[in-house]
Amino acid sequence: MNKKVAFYTLGCKLNFSETSTIARSFNNEGFDRVDFNEQADVYVINTCSVTENADKRFKTIVKQAQKANPDAFVAAVGCYAQLKPHELADVNGVDLVLGATEKFNITSFINDLLNQPERSKDPGEVHSCNIDEADFYIGSYSIGDRTRAFLKVQDGCDYKCTYCTIPLARGISRSDTMANVLSNAKAISEQNIKEIVLTGVNIGDYGKGEFGNKKHEHTFLDLVTELDNVAGIERLRISSIEPNLLKNETIDLVAKSRAFVPHFHIPLQSGSNYILKKMKRRYMRELYVDRVSKIKGVMPHACIGVDVIVGFPGETEAYFLETYNFLNELDIAYLHVFTYSERDNTEAANMEGEVPNNVRSKRSKMLRGLSVKKRRAFYESQLDSNKTVLFESENKSGYIYGFTENYIKVKTPWNPELVNTLQDVQLTKIDDDGLVRFKFL
Repeated sequence: MNKKVAFYTLGCKLNFSETSTIARSFNNEGFDRVDFNEQADVYVINTCSVTENADKRFKTIVKQAQKANPDAFVAAVGCYAQLKPHELADVNGVDLVLGATEKFNITSFINDLLNQPERSKDPGEVHSCNIDEADFYIGSYSIGDRTRAFLKVQDGCDYKCTYCTIPLARGISRSDTMANVLSNAKAISEQNIKEIVLTGVNIGDYGKGEFGNKKHEHTFLDLVTELDNVAGIERLRISSIEPNLLKNETIDLVAKSRAFVPHFHIPLQSGSNYILKKMKRRYMRELYVDRVSKIKGVMPHACIGVDVIVGFPGETEAYFLETYNFLNELDIAYLHVFTYSERDNTEAANMEGEVPNNVRSKRSKMLRGLSVKKRRAFYESQLDSNKTVLFESENKSGYIYGFTENYIKVKTPWNPELVNTLQDVQLTKIDDDGLVRFKFL
């Protein structure tokens, strides 16, 4: 019988794409993939360092693996594994910790462990490079969900935001080759996957560092232009992109595109220019307003999502209200709210003006409430319009769900024939749970 492997992914779309690639390497070695709550010989946890909550969940996930099979090997990879490898190796039950450059060679390390006659009782093995050595690029994409795939086009970041550990965990900004991205996109389309989501750490920086150097071979505009011409891809969606890197030409291309959908997720982090400067963001709030206005000018129906951080050091009540009012007046559809947490080896961790945790929680709650209001208003603005829905594969309490091109979540009674199909509908009403009902056209 083949050995079995299971995966658990914390964090972003980029992590999911890399987990899929790592899973395929196990498949090539003859492993069978099973769910994480099933008995496996190897459990791989892809970690995240962005939030404190992701850090804390790691121990719980290790215990879950041990409960399923106390004799299994447990490996940790990903951002947290790069930043604090020995801390993870000390967690009871962890056998192997791999850093940023080692994680894609995990099967070699695992096979060595499996071939050892007796298992060590010491802390887990650590193989972790200096992050400066992470100067090469490995492409990846996820195909776990039949309806959409996450396609990695870029990795690392050259920005030095004062709250962020990602440059420490993933290294310099570097990109896949255009040829490889297009090849991966074609491979995805051949598997009857209808939607591709472009992902990376800072995808607007695409073109920098191909083959580990700093030469700009192509721009992000070049990339989306070429992807729009790939036959067989029904939908393309841009994941998070920095406002200063989202150019007018890209917005205009999406507006006229065959496959790119009118949905943008643009990090703001704060609506206060004072706080943005403390964060070392590369724009002021005026540029953000300009980006939203440009999108809405050419795509009035576009969905715009926003990342925002609350409780950053020095965020007084006045600065927070500046952010709240700024977002309240902005023509956006939803918020992803992050409560600031101190991260080791970042500038912000040593800044004065610490915001008490109860205040951070209160501000987070206020912005989450604003997000509900914004989403409702956006959904209401789209009622009676005709859209195309891509239906998903899960039956949840007798309903099937899907998303329109502009990211409105809809539901209808379960019908397996709708799974992974695109259907033209008219949006009719908002249900009690906040999702949208429709009629087929």
